[in-house]
Amino acid sequence: MTCRRCGATNPAGMKFCGHCGSAFAISCPSCGSENLPENSFCGRCAAPLDPAQQDRPKNTTSMPSGELKRVSMLFCDLVDSTRMAERLGPEKMHELIRWFIDTALAAVNRYEGTVPQFSGDGFLALFGAPMAHEDHAQRALLAALAIREAVTGGGSGAERAWPKLEIRIGIHTGLVVFGPVGGNLRMDPTAIGDAANVAARLQTAAEPGTILISEETYRLAQAYAQVERRGPLSLKGKRMPVEAYRLLDLSHRLATGATPAERPFVDRTGEMALLQNLVPAIS
Repeated sequence: MTCRRCGATNPAGMKFCGHCGSAFAISCPSCGSENLPENSFCGRCAAPLDPAQQDRPKNTTSMPSGELKRVSMLFCDLVDSTRMAERLGPEKMHELIRWFIDTALAAVNRYEGTVPQFSGDGFLALFGAPMAHEDHAQRALLAALAIREAVTGGGSGAERAWPKLEIRIGIHTGLVVFGPVGGNLRMDPTAIGDAANVAARLQTAAEPGTILISEETYRLAQAYAQVERRGPLSLKGKRMPVEAYRLLDLSHRLATGATPAERPFVDRTGEMALLQNLVPAIS
């Protein structure tokens, strides 16, 4: 047995070097496993082998950093849920909420949105994160109309015996930081930024059964969205009034689902001109 510190040869079975006195193994103070003298941490349980290291803070697990994205955010809430819960009782109300969420999420998934946040009888849906879409505003509006149609339709089974359901929806487009916020805890990514606050406030300001969209969303949707101007709204927590529009409908061509090839590129005028100039040269 060769000592790793001084290089001297020792008989087999020795626990210490007969020349320099170095231990051939170090017992872990946590699990008792033997480790090489040069080890700083136990190879079995990762506990510090040096008692002085046990009081040192452990390195935090590295988490993926958030990503700045422009997205369209949809807040949807069930109207008058408190009164319905009082009338229906907890079991029936649970069934109703479950049907509402499942029905609404089917519409969100149809347009490739994600739902990072639930609030009992409501939810936040994102379009444009984590999967990037140039037409995220279109997808949010299409999903909003689909949610309203499916939920207010009342379903086709036992749901028809429930009270008439109405929802409010607010949609805003803006910058958010999309990523996990739970530190060492395992948490799903979410969106942080004022854009989420605006969408939530628009949902609160919407009348039952209506969809309110912000000026930023309307700029991206004005070519195909039929709206009614609601004027500047004073929203809670916002210093300046927010321009809002009530979404009435979408153009027939968009609402029926134009194929991606038929939809115009967003902010790609220069690239399209370059491609068109190259086509004759290639052919």
